[in-house]
Amino acid sequence: MDYILIIIGAIFVNNIVLSQFLGICPFLGVSNKVSTSVGMTGAVTFVMVLATIVTYLIQTFVLNVFELQYLQTITFILVIASLVQLVEIVLKKVSPPLYQALGIFLPLITTNCAVLGVAILTIKNDFNLIEGVVFAISHAVGFGLALITFAGLREHLDLIDLPEGMKGTPASILVAGLLSLAFMGFAGIV
Repeated sequence: MDYILIIIGAIFVNNIVLSQFLGICPFLGVSNKVSTSVGMTGAVTFVMVLATIVTYLIQTFVLNVFELQYLQTITFILVIASLVQLVEIVLKKVSPPLYQALGIFLPLITTNCAVLGVAILTIKNDFNLIEGVVFAISHAVGFGLALITFAGLREHLDLIDLPEGMKGTPASILVAGLLSLAFMGFAGIV
């Protein structure tokens, strides 16, 4: 039952983008097309889960053991940046087509605060490793749901005849706010 609550809470109630406002940069910047949003979602999912596992292990077996909890944020940032670089190098060697498909998405993940936020929230919520992985996967799904939904809405905005002052960024920000309000409606579920 705990895992179901973690999943529903992470995807809908505490959506990383629409409720906690982490990962806004790719949310607004990469969401012009559904296809690019799907690519970004896949890359973020992979790195978010991997980063959560590694940061949990570092927190548990290094920072807590040597009482270095105050180094958590800087350590997690370095781990995430290193993991992104490692994934990029491995993908370039092992699967060049996948590396080409992800393209710009991998370097963008380094600066995605949603990845860091999930790693820190896993520790803050005192999850064990399995709960942390479920938490990370669920938040990645929630990130993807918000990103792909917003991309679809933005594609439809291009087809609508809007007043000149509302075209582009103003309409996108308005739609993002309405989407955020829609997700806030799930707040009573968990």
